[in-house]
Amino acid sequence: MEQFEWISRGEEETARFAGRLAEHLEGGDVLALEGDLGAGKTAFTKGLAKGLGVTRTVNSPTFTIIKEYHGRLPLYHMDVYRVSESEEDLGFDEYFEGEGVTVIEWAHLIQNQLPENLLIIYIYRVDEYSRRLVLEAHGDRYVQLCKEIME
Repeated sequence: MEQFEWISRGEEETARFAGRLAEHLEGGDVLALEGDLGAGKTAFTKGLAKGLGVTRTVNSPTFTIIKEYHGRLPLYHMDVYRVSESEEDLGFDEYFEGEGVTVIEWAHLIQNQLPENLLIIYIYRVDEYSRRLVLEAHGDRYVQLCKEIME
């Protein structure tokens, strides 16, 4: 596991960073997003979706758990905040092993169901506009991915 850090000075900058990440993503990639309410997880996902060529409006799937979007690759956007039983089999592995990119908000709530190799992105509020993103790369694929986008 390796960590990388990046500071965003606003929502648009966060979206551009996510879009740059999207350019390097492949089917089967899994991104776990962590951060307090309002930290910018959904804003990050919107930038990622735009970078993947998704044209639909992206919003948090809070009440549906999973929303699917189509672009260069399918985007599976999950919000597992309301998943009450983390032992319950909701078929997440089918998404993790699928042809698309999976983004999971509040991923720690299903930690025992996450794949071993993934990219965890912690979003910390610095002030009203700025955010500190800490990318925790688990697996060689994600370490290389982070090195490419941090250049």
